[in-house]
Amino acid sequence: MEYLTKLQEYAPAPTVEEVAEKVAAARAAAKANETTDVYKFCYSIIDLTTLACTDSVESVTRFARRAAEFYIDYPHIPNVASICVYPPFVETVGLAVDGTPMRITSVSGGFPASQTFLEVKVLETAMAIENGADEIDIVINVGELLEGRLDEMASEIEVLREEASDVVLKVIIESGALKTPELIRKASLLSMMAGTDFVKTSTGKIDIAATPEAAVVMCEAIRDYYEKTGRKVGFKAAGGVRTAEDAALYYTIVEQTLGKEWLTPELFRIGASSVANNLISAIEGKEIKYF
Repeated sequence: MEYLTKLQEYAPAPTVEEVAEKVAAARAAAKANETTDVYKFCYSIIDLTTLACTDSVESVTRFARRAAEFYIDYPHIPNVASICVYPPFVETVGLAVDGTPMRITSVSGGFPASQTFLEVKVLETAMAIENGADEIDIVINVGELLEGRLDEMASEIEVLREEASDVVLKVIIESGALKTPELIRKASLLSMMAGTDFVKTSTGKIDIAATPEAAVVMCEAIRDYYEKTGRKVGFKAAGGVRTAEDAALYYTIVEQTLGKEWLTPELFRIGASSVANNLISAIEGKEIKYF
């Protein structure tokens, strides 16, 4: 596919000033969404994440079992959408949550830097799926995008999309490294053209993770892509989403930009760990440290 030609079919990115105005409007509107019902929904779309260098079979098992116990401990709150781990722990999570509806997400493709051989990325993705991953989160090659090698960057996503043809694929654009609305929009559109099911803000492994500004640009790109193609692509905010109010703000951005039909676990996710306790606390009206 000639990606540059396809990009030219879309309107330019919004300016920094236009994005700032939209974020300010979303912040004002988000106050009305700081409710128990919204917090319950936000909890239900979390990809509950542990991606630490200290992860082990034992620690991931405890983490996953704790998430599975939530069905019993808090039956009035819809449980998280999935548990997100490194590829070697996919089977570990599967054993711990067996018998529950819990989905398993695996990062893959040389996460978090995406700096390895394509053959390694393909093999890692294939092994994660073989071990039971329902969803795969990969990272774009940021360096290729910054250097203008759009076809190379997007073609790599195509290859991994083919390998992950039977599972949900989320592509992380690492918006904090791209910085400008133009590059964030370009990365989002390229990822969608290459076949992703979700565009995701961040790995959480660099200084700048999810921001409302990036979310606005990405959701507008999703909206414009849908209007042109008829294909709905999801949005995932990850990294830096810590408070219940943060979650309500991203909920509001999705609601205002894409509409209520995007407010489902199939089209909206939050990748986080710390926000889970804060959402439970906001729902229950007292401080709870479940995880």
